[in-house]
Amino acid sequence: MWRVSQKTLNLGILAHVDAGKTTLTERLLYDSGVIDQLGAVDAGTTQTDSMPLERRRGITIKSAVVSFPIGDVAVSLIDTPGHPDFIAEVDRVLNVLDGVVLVISAVEGVQAQTRVLMRSLQRLEIPALLFVNKIDRPGANPEGVLRDIASRLKVTSFAMGCVTSAGTHGASVTASGPDDAEFKTGLTELLAEHSDRLLATYVQTEAGVPYDHLRAELAEQTRRGQVYPVFFGSAISGAGIAQLMAGMAELLATSDGDPDGPLSGSIFKIERGSRAEKIAYVRMFSGTVHVRDRLQFGSGLDDKVTAVAAFERGPAVQRKALSAGQIGMLWGLAEAQIGDQIGETENDAGLQFSPPTLESAVVPCDPRDRNRLRVALGQLAEQDPLINLRQDDKRHEIYVSLYGAVQKEVIQSTLADDFNVAATFRETTMI
Repeated sequence: MWRVSQKTLNLGILAHVDAGKTTLTERLLYDSGVIDQLGAVDAGTTQTDSMPLERRRGITIKSAVVSFPIGDVAVSLIDTPGHPDFIAEVDRVLNVLDGVVLVISAVEGVQAQTRVLMRSLQRLEIPALLFVNKIDRPGANPEGVLRDIASRLKVTSFAMGCVTSAGTHGASVTASGPDDAEFKTGLTELLAEHSDRLLATYVQTEAGVPYDHLRAELAEQTRRGQVYPVFFGSAISGAGIAQLMAGMAELLATSDGDPDGPLSGSIFKIERGSRAEKIAYVRMFSGTVHVRDRLQFGSGLDDKVTAVAAFERGPAVQRKALSAGQIGMLWGLAEAQIGDQIGETENDAGLQFSPPTLESAVVPCDPRDRNRLRVALGQLAEQDPLINLRQDDKRHEIYVSLYGAVQKEVIQSTLADDFNVAATFRETTMI
């Protein structure tokens, strides 16, 4: 069992669609010993794509939390959607993360969503490691991706290893280290640009800067968002994953909240349980929530916590308390909404991406289902407030805000599968 005294890292996996986020999540769980068999996105057998619709379509629709250990660091990992229609799911988790792994395809390179995500990470000052995935796919060009990162993301990056046999099934990664003189010199010169102390040591010391000092400085500059280390690998084959995991534990800052401090947390996801009860996903920044505690949250609301779960070695496990640094689930907060702050939290930075620009009327196929449709859409709006329901009393129609056609198909399928309400959409228009 993980203990609260362990170091905790709350990590997000972000990427453009099809860069391999969910496969990477599966590989991390497998290599850390949390699962015994690798699932596959195409087969619908991954841990984080749990919705039937996600399994059928082979894409991530809802953010999902899992956990795994790296040595003495307990990692709570949030796998987010890559499709732009579900950017709101990404938006909701950014404020609860300690760091991010931004996944880039070795074949497609930096894509539109990659740039959008990087701008948000820089704006929120969230440190990130870059992982160039799919080095074993035909057309993989790791060196080209490095140039792409420099020219299109416009960040200071540094390769932490080199790839051999790129674009083949035998693609492998060699981690660079203290015995690689070119790597050590390049890293020293890069870090010295942001550190006068390191520059002075470099100039004055004939033997050069000790390697352990370089690694410590790399960690500091990574956490400040001055440098973005680049790791290479393949989530399918496992190449380079050990180096990436070591980099997560070493280079990203773990949570530093006080379990005995004032209560402070943020609700970033809402879902319904098997008995339709509301479940709030929360990141605790300070203090500890116990079962039967009465919590203040949102705009003057309060309610009693009836159950608590914390993420430990895979899924959430029922516990008596949730402490600073942890991500978990709370039951009993019937009025909770996404974005509600618990206690004294001031961590809501507002919407980071553009809101939906489209809307469409949702119409039940059977007019007798109008009330059931309204209830169902209300529950979907709890999980995605940007759906932004609008009632047209004159036409007796309900309008929803949308990012695109895929989101519309997902809402329609969810209404049919989860609520047994057949519905159609009228023509989509600009808001």
